[in-house]
Amino acid sequence: ANARLAYELYEKKFSEDRAKKLLDAGATVQRPLWASTGVKDPALPDTLYVTELVAPGTVNTMPEKTLEATFDHGEITGDTVTGAYAEAHEVFDRLAAAGVDVADATQTLEDEGVEKFIASWHELQDTVKTALQAGSAQAAK
Repeated sequence: ANARLAYELYEKKFSEDRAKKLLDAGATVQRPLWASTGVKDPALPDTLYVTELVAPGTVNTMPEKTLEATFDHGEITGDTVTGAYAEAHEVFDRLAAAGVDVADATQTLEDEGVEKFIASWHELQDTVKTALQAGSAQAAK
């Protein structure tokens, strides 16, 4: 539901006059990124966040295992995000009615996600730095 609402916002923003003018002037559309769409819960279909998030203009980064599962048995039935906005809004309405502070939960998830991406970036930098140092040491011999 959250991804559907994000996509709804994306469609709205890029259909506004300001965006149209920028696109007409040669600007490039910033596409939504569905990141790290591997399924952690084994009770869920292993292609869930791929098949359910197919939409025009999006990018999906996924673990190799998820990519292979999608290739093997994923059923992409078309654009399943667009048109599902009413259902997504209902999900968030029910959460709010149940007392869930959606804004706080969303901010917490965003903060945690950003922290994980920063940690991964630093890990990648360290790996590259170590490889470069090893290569330099080897070349010096």
